[in-house]
Amino acid sequence: MKAIANLGALTIGFLTSALVLPAYSQVTSDGSTNTTVNSINNNFTILNGTQQGNNLFHSFSNFSVPTGGSASFDLKNTPDITTVFSRVTGGSVSNIDGLIQTLNSNNPVSLFLMNPAGIVFGQNASLNISGSFVGTTANSIKFSDGTEFSAVNPNTTPLLTMSVPVGLQMGSNSGAINVQNTGHLLTFLIHPLISSPNTSNNPVGLSVNANNTLSLVGGNITLDAGVLNAPSGHIELGSANNGTVSLNTSTPIWSFDYSNIQQFGDIQLSHQSLTDASGTPAGSIHFQGRNITLNDASAALLTNQGSGNAGNISVNASESLTLRGIGTPEFPQSLLRADNFGDGGGGNIIVSAAKLLLQDGGSLHGINFSAGPGSNIFVDIKDVLQLEGVSPVSGFASSLNTITRGSGKSGDVGVITKTLQVLNGAVIGNSSWATGIGGNTIINASDFIEISGENPQNLADSVIVTGTFNQANAGQLIVNTPKLKLQDGGGIVNSTVNSGNAGDLTINVSDTIEVSGAGSISGLSSRIGARAELLAPPIRQLFGLPDVITGNTGTLTINTQNLQITNGAIVGVDHQGVGNAGKLEINAGSIRLDNGGSLTAETFQGEGGNIFIQSNDLIMRHGSSIVTNAGGIGNGGNMTINSAVILGLENSDIVANAVQGNGGNINITTQGIFGLQYRPQLTTENDITASSQFGINGTVDINNFGVDPNSGLVELPATVTDSSQQIATGCSANTGSSFVATGRGGVPQNPNQEVRSDRTWSDIRNLNAYRQNSPVTAKIIETQASFVQATSWRRNAQRKIELVADKSIAPTPQSLTCAAVTKS
Repeated sequence: MKAIANLGALTIGFLTSALVLPAYSQVTSDGSTNTTVNSINNNFTILNGTQQGNNLFHSFSNFSVPTGGSASFDLKNTPDITTVFSRVTGGSVSNIDGLIQTLNSNNPVSLFLMNPAGIVFGQNASLNISGSFVGTTANSIKFSDGTEFSAVNPNTTPLLTMSVPVGLQMGSNSGAINVQNTGHLLTFLIHPLISSPNTSNNPVGLSVNANNTLSLVGGNITLDAGVLNAPSGHIELGSANNGTVSLNTSTPIWSFDYSNIQQFGDIQLSHQSLTDASGTPAGSIHFQGRNITLNDASAALLTNQGSGNAGNISVNASESLTLRGIGTPEFPQSLLRADNFGDGGGGNIIVSAAKLLLQDGGSLHGINFSAGPGSNIFVDIKDVLQLEGVSPVSGFASSLNTITRGSGKSGDVGVITKTLQVLNGAVIGNSSWATGIGGNTIINASDFIEISGENPQNLADSVIVTGTFNQANAGQLIVNTPKLKLQDGGGIVNSTVNSGNAGDLTINVSDTIEVSGAGSISGLSSRIGARAELLAPPIRQLFGLPDVITGNTGTLTINTQNLQITNGAIVGVDHQGVGNAGKLEINAGSIRLDNGGSLTAETFQGEGGNIFIQSNDLIMRHGSSIVTNAGGIGNGGNMTINSAVILGLENSDIVANAVQGNGGNINITTQGIFGLQYRPQLTTENDITASSQFGINGTVDINNFGVDPNSGLVELPATVTDSSQQIATGCSANTGSSFVATGRGGVPQNPNQEVRSDRTWSDIRNLNAYRQNSPVTAKIIETQASFVQATSWRRNAQRKIELVADKSIAPTPQSLTCAAVTKS
């Protein structure tokens, strides 16, 4: 009986669900705004409503459009309105899998669809609206005169207004918004860094007309293979709770302000979802949320055409922005992408987040194909910026990259973060591939930078790089951080691989730079360098690069407290073509080269680069070197080293050699140089050499300003003073005198012994035997009478004659000596 009862309950539940389900596929008025709904099958015509000025208000208890159906806002009775505000008050999610459109209006009409319970756009959902569209799960829409159009108080007669909307009042638990479709079909004809994505096969998805806004503002927002299009317009994805999203509709491109929001939700794009605001010119895209994720080759795209300036791709995440996941061979990575084909400026990519993670080839790209300036990339990350690995499908690196392939300048790259990690083949890059100059790159990490490893799939090394692949010059690269660590093939490079000149590279590290090791598979050394690098033949063939590099390298400047180069790592400037190697300048407190670590300024055929080193100490061990060699007909570079102490051990060398040209000049200024010696050629010892195999040897000038011990001596007088004549004689007449040194000091108890411990003196004798009760008496010394010469005579009372002096002279007291006091 119990089983039968359960079966009956399930049957009733199923029938109830079947009866309720059609309600989600209906559009019904709640009677509060004079809204009229007429339906034919699954097509719903919406008439009347309440008009206030240019605003028209509709209120529904349910609003859902089934597959193949439509909801048409027919404005034949209200043709002059410009904005339709519609609310859903019944508490059911709006399921939209058909068409929403506006008809019979004299003006472009924008539409607000508000349902606090949630909105789902199915893969067949579409829009045919002459103006902008806002889908929101806000509780109410706020207007400039203070009134609200609320969806959570359906029993209250709404106060309707003709004023403009100024905000969306979000509840404490706003409903979710979900967009479904079949995903984009973007393809790259050649390579993501060579061609722009082809959008011709994309589904339309949810789309508004050109120069309008497509906005989804609610709780959590999910695009599952969803596609959003706003040509030359604006796409807004905002996930917000508990506060007001301010709204400005006074311009064609609407703007949203989240400064009053207390809590943000999550935004996720997956399965090749797309937001596209490309056009002539391109519009703008804005994501605002807590954790924002683009998975599975999902993308935000701005392709700019014409002479106007594009808008920006802006992402604000209170916690994290993540781009990752596996795509297809035609579109292998998740992207924020801004391309420029016009004379105007390309759109910028601006990211603000606590964390930014680029994985599996996930990237931020700004590519310029035109004469206008390229797209800039600026990221402000409060905690960690991590780029890691490559796409498993294509091997394309996770990257943050700006490039010019036209005559216009490449965009700049600006990074502000606490910790920066570039790992396992990832790249931060800025380069010129044509006649346009490269942009500048500035990286500020307040805590730490780590660049490490290579990817075994394509042997790509992790690198921060600016460079030129053509005839234009590269931009500058500046890195500022307290600590910098490069290992296992990681690099920071400003380079040329063609006829253009490399830019300058400046590294400012307040604490320590560690450069160590090489790639475990490729063997590529970890390095900091201004380089002219001859790439592998397959890469040169792919990008049409010459076999001989003629561009010059730039200047590498390093300012740090501690520089450590170990295990075969390299810091320097070098040229693998026929150009000049540039200059290496190091200002450091301490420099350590160990186990094959080197400072270099070498060339293959051109002039050797110059090295200038200023440090407190320079220590070289285990085959380390400082080199300004020149190959071919080039002259060896010059080297200037100013260091208080220089030490070279275990076959470490300072070299400025040449082959056919002249050897370079070496100038060393130091207070002490140890282990290293000048030799005419390299040996297995610690050498300083500036030789030329077929040309003139260079010069080696060592200025040793070490301390001369003789300079601190003072000549003593020839006449030696007799110390016995310097002893005071005041006590010479007394016995038992002594000289005693007590307390702390440096005088020994015995002149023939060393100083003993300075323990405090303590008398442990029994003093009772020495105590006496006799009174203390003082002995007064009597002064002896002195004779005085008489000056006259007289008769006294006894009638006797006596001699007298004219004046009595007081006795002179005896001078005190050690005998002046006598013990009682």
